[in-house]
Amino acid sequence: MLTKNEAISKLNDLGAADQPFSFYCDFFGQQWRIETPETDLFKLEIDHVGKKSPRSTVDSMPWTFMKEPISFKEFKLAFDQVIHQINIGNSFLTNLTFETPIETNLSLEEIFQYSQAKYKLLVPDQFVVFSPETFVKIQDDHIYSYPMKGTIDASIPNAEQTILNDTKETAEHVTIVDLIRNDLSQVAKEVLVTKFRYIDQLETNDKQLLQVSSEIKGYLGSKWKRNLGNILTKLLPAGSISGAPKPETIKIIHEAESYNRGFYTGICGHFDGESLDTGVMIRFIKQDQDRMIFCSGGGITSFSEAEKEYQEMLDKVYLAI
Repeated sequence: MLTKNEAISKLNDLGAADQPFSFYCDFFGQQWRIETPETDLFKLEIDHVGKKSPRSTVDSMPWTFMKEPISFKEFKLAFDQVIHQINIGNSFLTNLTFETPIETNLSLEEIFQYSQAKYKLLVPDQFVVFSPETFVKIQDDHIYSYPMKGTIDASIPNAEQTILNDTKETAEHVTIVDLIRNDLSQVAKEVLVTKFRYIDQLETNDKQLLQVSSEIKGYLGSKWKRNLGNILTKLLPAGSISGAPKPETIKIIHEAESYNRGFYTGICGHFDGESLDTGVMIRFIKQDQDRMIFCSGGGITSFSEAEKEYQEMLDKVYLAI
């Protein structure tokens, strides 16, 4: 693993040399693994065109998936702690996450192989990611971000209008868009929201989910490759899975969450020598000795209702198969 400063130097050097590489890092951007094509420390797949991964034998193989979530009572203790901090003005939005033990007869490798997701990462014997969320893309001297905030079961009547008209979800999304716009303004010029609150559809093992996204764009200039490490680290932790204002909200997360996120909600990505594509490491399953743990959560605002947030946390514990 590389430290933050070591990673900045290596990313800048590889970018300046137009050298392709893949990488992942933890939530705070303090631990990095960077892989050039000559090495094989992990597996990363990015779906650029919406193609489906090969299902192989998963359709005919009986597989199981069960979750053992914390109780609503436990959830509400942390939720109330976050709401208190919001009500006294220390945060506008806090992304609160939890660990959920799961039972499945699939291995991490099989989950990686069969999952349908834009960003798939496998670190053997450690964790697997099948994430729908882009962190940033850099192409043609411009940087793009696509924050996802707002999730609803697609089977609910008028689900799309319900999520788009929901006061809490709108407030959460507006806050994150503003945060990401400000984050991009640290590294780019002419930052604009080019698409606001459009719907993405996600397939899970037991239902379809609708998720609300926006697009934000900024201009980096022609010398961005030689500053690639500085650009990425300035943007971490990712705003969509921390909150706003970021420094104070991270303190709240430390106090409210009962575990260390580690690589969950970090970022992963690939540089092909010309452009960069990175994802937020949500939809995350880690191996913990002889069991697997799924990490999930959602954004809390002053409009949040504990029951709905608890259900959203549960809905995000799924296999994308």
